Amino acid sequence: MRLEIIKPDKKLYEGEAKSIVIPDADGKIGVLNNHAPLIASLKRGTIKVTEMNGNVQLFEINGGTVEVLRNGVIILAE
Repeated sequence: MRLEIIKPDKKLYEGEAKSIVIPDADGKIGVLNNHAPLIASLKRGTIKVTEMNGNVQLFEINGGTVEVLRNGVIILAE
């Protein structure tokens, strides 16, 4: 699935991901290919991105919003 992680001052990540774990208000959300459409508020924590080649990237955020739609994920992070 296509992933973009954007902060107000720069783009942190853009690429294809196998899985994403995102900190939301109620705990964590795991996103895989063909996930149901979703919009959620995020809390402070770590976004874990597993890339298609198996590499894992970690990104610290202070909150934000995520939209999951048609195998695309956009995270607007603080």
